[in-house]
Amino acid sequence: MRNQNRIDGAWCDSRSGRDFVISNPADLRDVVHRYPLSSSRDVLKAVESAARAQARWRKVPVAEKALIMREAGRLVHAHREQIARLITRENGKLFSESLTEIDSTIAELEFQVGEGERQFGRANQSHKGSAWGITRLQPIGVVSVIIPWNFPFNVPFRKLIPALMAGNTAVLKPASQTAGVGELVVHILTEAGLPSDVLQFVTGSGGELCKSLVACGPVRAVTFTGSTSVGRSIAQAAAPGFVRTQLEMGGKNPVIALADADLELVAEQVVVGAYSCAGQWCTATSRLIVEERIRDALLEKILERVRNIVPGPGVDAAATMGPVCGETQLASVLRHIDTANQQGARLLLGGGRIMDDLLQHGCFVAPTIFELDSPGLDLAREEVFGPVLAIETAKDYSHAVALANDVPYGLSSSVFTADLDRAFDFAEQIESGVTHINMHSAYKEPQFSFGGIKESGFGLPEAGSSGIQFFQDEKTVYVKR
Repeated sequence: MRNQNRIDGAWCDSRSGRDFVISNPADLRDVVHRYPLSSSRDVLKAVESAARAQARWRKVPVAEKALIMREAGRLVHAHREQIARLITRENGKLFSESLTEIDSTIAELEFQVGEGERQFGRANQSHKGSAWGITRLQPIGVVSVIIPWNFPFNVPFRKLIPALMAGNTAVLKPASQTAGVGELVVHILTEAGLPSDVLQFVTGSGGELCKSLVACGPVRAVTFTGSTSVGRSIAQAAAPGFVRTQLEMGGKNPVIALADADLELVAEQVVVGAYSCAGQWCTATSRLIVEERIRDALLEKILERVRNIVPGPGVDAAATMGPVCGETQLASVLRHIDTANQQGARLLLGGGRIMDDLLQHGCFVAPTIFELDSPGLDLAREEVFGPVLAIETAKDYSHAVALANDVPYGLSSSVFTADLDRAFDFAEQIESGVTHINMHSAYKEPQFSFGGIKESGFGLPEAGSSGIQFFQDEKTVYVKR
């Protein structure tokens, strides 16, 4: 099936005349969609249309915007299984994981609509008794929304709902592997009543389009989720025009297991955090740092659980882990595994592509565990974004925290311990934007902010109260009686 961009309220082909193909990661012979490989001229036209629409959309009452967004939520719920099937076919994740993504989308949508309804300015008497100061919250204008393939339905709603509730218009650029899911977001919002030119939709190479999506004149803000390298290039392109950026980037998320931890709980939560969605969460558990006194006992419990993981297509009810998301991602994960082997990491389980008869046409990687003797290995510091867990041994609590912080990233983390004082000390000492105590590293809720520090995040975090603040300017008006 050949699909199109939507620019200026109409579905249209790219001016480049080129296309790209999306194949099912569980079976690359299954071609799902064909989309335009757009050019900077397509982006420019989309941005100009969004700029024209913004003057009208910003005047729409908040209550009317909220009705549209809540209708979108109703449509998502009504078509929950149909949406999940498309997510699974394009992304590869388990059908149950796709359903969970949709349920999280509905929760985040409801929270951000409420945040939009609660956004009011303030009025206060000034230091001069005869004057008042009034603050007003205003939209910033046209927003570029650049989304990833790992949560192709949840992330666009997490970004778009606050942006639209604040009165902005948007250009949505989905990840190429999951462009069909991105298009479905547009259809849902349009059916819910969003004017057709308020949200533009452009597909194509991020490398070719990102600069245009950032540096095009009317664009005033960019919200991006993806790799740190691409996030850095967006920040550089945004700087000359002072374009506001919200960058949610990579992670090398540690879980620390201290000697007093509940080992059954640790093993269960580490496996959930490391292998759900084939390890392709930005908050996935990438490293387990374990105190040496419990290393052997904990490792035995983890290996037992990981050996019971059943890789398979997301639509297979017997499968407990799907493929990685496409050939490019498959090649990347296998390169990280090869490098770990070459650098002397100790392979404990897995370590390669699955080529069984029923899976040989898909992008399946065996659930993999390496043990690292040196913190200087690439696998201890570089994001893999696949079903690969690195295990490091620490002498004590202080050593464990030092290992956890010895990476350029700072997105998510966890500690498992029965010592409340030590747990709260960890929450203070760990260098991450999100942390957990006795929970896996990927857990989140919509009412709390979500974002990283160091090379994992830049700008106001998503979700929570900051989710809509990013998309607003605050203006102060002084009034003298």
